[in-house]
Amino acid sequence: MFQNLQDKLDRAFKVLKGQGNITEINVAETMKEIRKALLDADVNYKTAKSFTDDVKQKALGQNVLTSISPGQLLTKIMNDELTELMGGSVTDLDISKNPTVILIAGLNGAGKTTFSGKLANYLKDKKGKKPLLVAGDVYRPAAIDQLEVLGSQVGVPVFVNRESNDPIAIAKAGVEEAKRNGHNIVIIDTAGRLAIDEALMVEITAVKEATQPQEILFVVDSMTGQDAVNTAKAFNDRLDFTGVVLTKLDGDTRGGAALSIKSVVNKPIKFIGTGEKMEALDVFYPERMASRILGMGDVVSLVERAQQQFDEKQAAELQKKIRKNKFDFNDFKSQIQQIKKMGNMKDLMGMIPGVGKALKDVEVDDNAFRPIEAIIDSMTPFERENPDAIDQKRRIRIAKGSGTDINEVNKLMKQFGDMRKVMKQMSNPAMAAKMMRNMPKMPGR
Repeated sequence: MFQNLQDKLDRAFKVLKGQGNITEINVAETMKEIRKALLDADVNYKTAKSFTDDVKQKALGQNVLTSISPGQLLTKIMNDELTELMGGSVTDLDISKNPTVILIAGLNGAGKTTFSGKLANYLKDKKGKKPLLVAGDVYRPAAIDQLEVLGSQVGVPVFVNRESNDPIAIAKAGVEEAKRNGHNIVIIDTAGRLAIDEALMVEITAVKEATQPQEILFVVDSMTGQDAVNTAKAFNDRLDFTGVVLTKLDGDTRGGAALSIKSVVNKPIKFIGTGEKMEALDVFYPERMASRILGMGDVVSLVERAQQQFDEKQAAELQKKIRKNKFDFNDFKSQIQQIKKMGNMKDLMGMIPGVGKALKDVEVDDNAFRPIEAIIDSMTPFERENPDAIDQKRRIRIAKGSGTDINEVNKLMKQFGDMRKVMKQMSNPAMAAKMMRNMPKMPGR
């Protein structure tokens, strides 16, 4: 995510590396590089110029403390200004009305229908709501079928009327259906077009008038960069939407749409799509995204994703098993599956400060766990529960059954054994404290 922009900003900051203070000359040179990096990232020109002018003005007014370098100070100013550029603070959905009507708008291919399913899943699981999806796209082949499949996946009903070709009538009927059946959220998936046209605008405006939505979310493919911003402006001029959803952000190495859209249309980014799974939807936090763009990681989001997958009861039971050295391959496989649900592996590692830059040229395979799972699946239930009973004869059989090499099985067994020892030691507070005391002292201590 935003890899190209991160690299260019890194190079821009090197202008100040080794400088003793911030001067008009070295800041001007740095700002020139930063403006170029933003334009290369497909950021709107006016936005890029205004942003760098603001950063320059604030930087020149700052005293450089002896404890930090000019580069570090400029990074802090950049972080604050990037946060402000993308909206300043998180903007929540208005879901106070019963039922709350949410209208989904955008062009074909932006991911409206998939987002509708993700949003329904988010509101059901995270907000405790009872959503109803309404299939209002009567033009795109299989759009209704796709929404029904997504609804089934996330356990949310879908209102469908295959006999009607009138999206306005379908939307109104969907709202009435929600009222009859006690749904407190109505998500209306509307038709898109391959390009902005008058018929599309007239139709979706009519749907808006008929349903009086509390939220109108404009869904846009972030990878289209400046085109996404121009499309957003055209829709906003007619619809006056309440927020933006950026999809496919996990594949966006530039970041132009995320950085430009708020300043151009003056509407907040409310959600970002970070993958194909129904759980791959994040609330947009400007300050966290700014940190990631500058390569500073996003530990808060990483912890939140982990908390969503690991429940307290399971964690407590696992802790007991670890203390008794009963952690087995069933537990190990369960942990792997929970980690996989958290999202794209390289994206997750990029949330750890410093790791994103270290991995910029490294391919992280999302299927890296597959051989391990194959080995575990080739074990008998007894072997999974009793790892110490897996002798060489059993290992040879497991290797054949999993389609892996005996060396891979031996390596996994050794790593698993080492992991169990460390986990058992760390679960004992006295032993953990002793290990910490015996660790080599850090430089300067």
